[in-house]
Amino acid sequence: MRIEQLQAFLAITETGSFQQAARTCDCTQSTISRQIQSLEEGLGISLFHRHHQAKLTIGGERLLPHARKICAEWQLARKSIEHLLAGKQPDLCVAAIHSVCANMLPPILQQFCHQHPQVQLRVTALGSDRALKVLKDGLVDIAIVMDNRLFTASPDLVVQNLYQEPIEILMSADHPLAAYQQVPWAELVKYPQVVFKDGYGMQRLVQEQFIKQGSKLNAVLELNTLDAFRGVVRQGKLIALLPKSALLDIHSDPTLTARSIEPTPKTGTSLSRQVILVTTTDRLQIPPIQFFCDLVSKQMGDGSEKCGLGVPPS
Repeated sequence: MRIEQLQAFLAITETGSFQQAARTCDCTQSTISRQIQSLEEGLGISLFHRHHQAKLTIGGERLLPHARKICAEWQLARKSIEHLLAGKQPDLCVAAIHSVCANMLPPILQQFCHQHPQVQLRVTALGSDRALKVLKDGLVDIAIVMDNRLFTASPDLVVQNLYQEPIEILMSADHPLAAYQQVPWAELVKYPQVVFKDGYGMQRLVQEQFIKQGSKLNAVLELNTLDAFRGVVRQGKLIALLPKSALLDIHSDPTLTARSIEPTPKTGTSLSRQVILVTTTDRLQIPPIQFFCDLVSKQMGDGSEKCGLGVPPS
């Protein structure tokens, strides 16, 4: 059973004529006849008495209310999709890592709300792993997270590189490491650390770096908010490896300071993280989502690539 068959059935019912129904459906009479014949074969019952005027049989009478409901629902479904493609969606949900939510998203959110006042923005701060999971589960439309090829290697996902930033050390102002302008790795590993909870990309990044350097990470406390990191580090010898964007305003706090890390001896490179925007190919067909992705790309990336041109990672 196809929707065109039910539409032909209703057109004949309303006009009482196969010929008039063909005009209503903008097709030939033979097409209408074939649709009704196929419908009758599928149902196993005749739907019309075919005389000078088409009248419903008992089978046609039984089908009529159901056909009206199905066709009405189909029209509502089409209108809903048309509204979606026209950008008339009720909300847009974004999951982003904490530092992005705190420092980089606010002006983007303001501009989006100005351009799309009819769309309700919903923003949630999550760790990278959790943000990607809720994106894959369809609970959010966009995730702005740390890059992790294990989580983003899917043909359904579109990935846009945004920016790369260094990782620095947050410490109390009187910490012994504050004597360095760039902290050697051999000194950094001597001190206990506060780390992000499991499921956060920063925890994985720090752990992987320690493994690469053949060092043991002495993680004595797990937290998940930047304010909590600052409060704990402020107390004494604990340090935390955090992205530079999470430390932008500590210079106004005399009890805290940050130091960069010397290039690691085994790789000769500085520790950094890559931040990406991730969405799905189908969502990029929706104008408000495409607009939001472009805003993020322009203001958080280099501005040279559109989100819609992103290439899923291999």
